[in-house]
Amino acid sequence: MNRLIYIFILGLLTNCSTLSKSVSNKSAFSVSLETLKLYDQSRQREIPMAIFEPKTDKKTKKHKIVIFSHGYGQNKGGDYMAYSYLTEFLASKGFVVVSIQHELSTDSLLPLTGKPQIVRRPFWERGADNILFVINELKKIKPNLNYNQITLIGHSNGGDMTALFPQKYPNIIDKIMTLDNRRMALPKTKKPKIYSLRSSDQSADEGVLPTEIEVKKFGIKIIKLPNTTHNEMDDNANQEQRKEIQDYILTFLHD
Repeated sequence: MNRLIYIFILGLLTNCSTLSKSVSNKSAFSVSLETLKLYDQSRQREIPMAIFEPKTDKKTKKHKIVIFSHGYGQNKGGDYMAYSYLTEFLASKGFVVVSIQHELSTDSLLPLTGKPQIVRRPFWERGADNILFVINELKKIKPNLNYNQITLIGHSNGGDMTALFPQKYPNIIDKIMTLDNRRMALPKTKKPKIYSLRSSDQSADEGVLPTEIEVKKFGIKIIKLPNTTHNEMDDNANQEQRKEIQDYILTFLHD
């Protein structure tokens, strides 16, 4: 009899534990996805993008914005959808995430010879222009978002665009976060706030990362991921790598 009572109580405790986890998981929003193509008439350029948005009621406060820029994809297309583990995750946490397709099939390929800071600069300039155009168009189609707190995130070549943006267009964004950008120097500023996650296998060019003195002076955060390579920062990342990147980015966003 006592054994039956013990089993019954144990069953109740197990059910309560399961319910608790279920309720906890519901704290994340479900996510809607919208893909569209903008057109910048001044540059005669199409800009595909995806908007990952939390599904909430109308009483929710204005959502903060994250704009994501993908790594180099050799103009094959679709790279703006190759970081879903991060873009969907951040939307589920209440951010509106816009992922931009920077490369078109008609574009020239990224130069692999020559000094990157010179031969690739036009590609980063174009990416920065894409980001600015998207921000301005977003204000028209989604005017109720929080445009005072925009964060830019970019991987590799997209990280170089992200690093360039506040230097070309100051006083627009609140934070930048790069995933292993290697060529364009990070800004040395307190505003916007600067964060960077570094891979275990690739090093940045000289002058790209701030010195220890600059890190302290400007409050820059540089974190090395000892178990994640440069090419494992998109959807190629395993579950452990994904969680580590998600946790760091979410911490930075709430910093």
